[in-house]
Amino acid sequence: MRKKTKYRFEQMAGQGVVKLYIYDDVTAYGNFNWKTLEYDESETSANYFREQLAAIPETSTIELHVNSNGGSVKEGIAIYNLLKQHNAEKVCYVDGFAYSIASVICMACDKIVMGLGTSMLIHNMAMYVYGDAQTLRKCADDLDVLMESNRKIYMERAKNLTEEQLTEMMDNETFLTPQQCLEYGFCDEIAEYQADQNKLNQQAAEEIRHLRQELSAMKSFREEMKQFSPAKKKEPFPGNPEGTPGTEQGKEQKVLKMLSAFFDAFNKEE
Repeated sequence: MRKKTKYRFEQMAGQGVVKLYIYDDVTAYGNFNWKTLEYDESETSANYFREQLAAIPETSTIELHVNSNGGSVKEGIAIYNLLKQHNAEKVCYVDGFAYSIASVICMACDKIVMGLGTSMLIHNMAMYVYGDAQTLRKCADDLDVLMESNRKIYMERAKNLTEEQLTEMMDNETFLTPQQCLEYGFCDEIAEYQADQNKLNQQAAEEIRHLRQELSAMKSFREEMKQFSPAKKKEPFPGNPEGTPGTEQGKEQKVLKMLSAFFDAFNKEE
């Protein structure tokens, strides 16, 4: 299974330190598994965090390491509140990107530390929508309400920044350097540490390995489908009434052609 979020206990100076990693997009579902024909469990989902946080003692210190482009607002807001509800001390380390909803999750921590070369991105929510004019207007109104609630999360930490200024920054999709985050209260410290390169390399290797597994599984699935591909039949001779459209034989041949076209997709070479 794809490892998106790492979780482990460590003992440091006699105190329990638990490290959690969000090194991928925040999502409720993992990748599609071609072997099980189901989605794998996501390790950046709110449910996954709920399970892991339930096992962490309140006397521990949680270190949350973030390198994410963002993702599902629904999942991210739930993760934010789950972290806020936990009584352990929470320290966030931005190891790379804390973009979109990932930056909101960071705000749940008691202390936020940004490394060299890191950045945050704050912007307005977006959604996919389909419908008539009334539906589209309602969705726009709903987004306004959601954004007002979302801004409150940033404003809890903000300093030297009004909500009007924050609104303008989010309208403009603003990237923030560690120094700017420090000025606005979105981080508490700029550390000169380098992100764990071994961890980054391990994540990249895991991504490549998982991609190869998916390609292999798709190839195996295609090979299995080949045996179900119906043999192509010759077209009936002109004048053969059994092969004319509208007859039972003609309908059967039409279905076979459709099935053949479907299964031929699995027979094509890459």
